[in-house]
Amino acid sequence: MDPKPAYRRILVKLSGSALLGRQEFGIDREVLQRYAKEIGSVAATGVEVALVIGGGNIYRGVREASMDMTRAMSDYMGMLSTMINAMALQDALEKSGLETRLQSSIAMEEIAEPYIRRRALRHLEKRRIVIFGSGTGSPYFTTDTAAALRALEVDAEVLIKGTRVNGIFSADPEKDASARHFPRISGSEVLRRGLRVMDRTAFTLCEESKLPMVIFDVHSVGSLLRIVQGCHVGTLVHWDA
Repeated sequence: MDPKPAYRRILVKLSGSALLGRQEFGIDREVLQRYAKEIGSVAATGVEVALVIGGGNIYRGVREASMDMTRAMSDYMGMLSTMINAMALQDALEKSGLETRLQSSIAMEEIAEPYIRRRALRHLEKRRIVIFGSGTGSPYFTTDTAAALRALEVDAEVLIKGTRVNGIFSADPEKDASARHFPRISGSEVLRRGLRVMDRTAFTLCEESKLPMVIFDVHSVGSLLRIVQGCHVGTLVHWDA
């Protein structure tokens, strides 16, 4: 008998850059299908799932050209990149038999619903997977901030962020083999140590609302399901005294 899910509603922040796979830019079909399979396994438990995905894999191809642009214009290009990934993910999920809704913070009526909080909540209640695209809809904010904001708006019980490493370490584990892994750490300790988890705005939003976060290796097959089942995976960031 499968264990009862530890959460009723979650928001998962997925890395757009991870969609590169072994390519220089673009979307690796195998990675996209793995994302869909992982998300599908979680949705099958009855947990309500909301998603935010970055756009690094698409934006990387135009980054050099955008270096001389204004920050606002460059950020809007990044938001459009997230929509490309969101549409690809939506298609992969629906081909797996899952019901989804894509909402955009920037009006794109032909391809996505406008972001409306009450509508998003209703979709989640009906067990539809809701994908939030185009960030916050405003420049100067990252997709980390968009993920934290949407998680709070839809009353998610946890923000789960997939990265290249399995949680939070005392140093970059890809550069320092002796880096210490933290299975569990308080938000205040993260700040005291100056550890990079999310951008400061996103982190502050979570801190103010005491929203727990789980940081895990997005490439680790089955990890997302294990997190939802209450297993210790990656790093849990909590706000206990």
